[in-house]
Amino acid sequence: MNRVAWLRYFIVTGFIVFLEVLCRTGIIPATVMIPPTSMAAHLWALLASGRVTPDIIETIGNVIAAFLLSVTVGFALGAVIHSFPRLRRAIDPFLATYYALPFFAFYPLFIVLFGLGRPPIIAIGFLFGVVAMIIATLNGFDRIPRALLKTAAVYRMDPLSTALRIKLPSAAPYLFTGVKLAVAYSFIGVIAGEFIMSSSGLGYSIAYAFNNFDNKTMYALMLFVIVLVTAVNAFFYVWEQRLLARRGR
Repeated sequence: MNRVAWLRYFIVTGFIVFLEVLCRTGIIPATVMIPPTSMAAHLWALLASGRVTPDIIETIGNVIAAFLLSVTVGFALGAVIHSFPRLRRAIDPFLATYYALPFFAFYPLFIVLFGLGRPPIIAIGFLFGVVAMIIATLNGFDRIPRALLKTAAVYRMDPLSTALRIKLPSAAPYLFTGVKLAVAYSFIGVIAGEFIMSSSGLGYSIAYAFNNFDNKTMYALMLFVIVLVTAVNAFFYVWEQRLLARRGR
């Protein structure tokens, strides 16, 4: 590992040890937070018992569905908007203020439209992630060097070849940023949606444990979510670095 990786490792480890000491010495009461080691131990017990396995599978399935919809629809809409400058000028203010909207205020409407169950949860995750992908697509296409587009025109490349050989490779780093944001926002939307709109899933289980003062289960499931999201982000980070290294060569 390089120095930055080691520094990141020591900061995270130091923070965990600091929390452990505060909890063990009683500075942070057990009614507020349990020690990180107790969170890990209870999480292991929950996973071993299989009690939360259906909730984990449901939440991950919802996140994957919201993520795939966000990326595909966001990329398609971004490409279309980029092709029509007037449309883009009209939409830009809405994209800039999109995340100021209180999406959860519309959950009764989503229930009416999609019914109870997974569809409204996926819809909220999709709404959180899709605009991040649209913005990343617009940024990526904006930064394609004009020289490359002129070269494609000189060689009389058809639109499909230009898109596959010129536009997508040039915009790839920005598109990848949109993918990373889409997966993060999908997690946020789905888990937050399960807090108020579901009777199952990790979000519901965390909310249920909170309402019943079950700190061990609540913090154990929160730890699982943190570890899961961190692992996903690390995977995308490694993949991004490999793509950038290949692009540099």
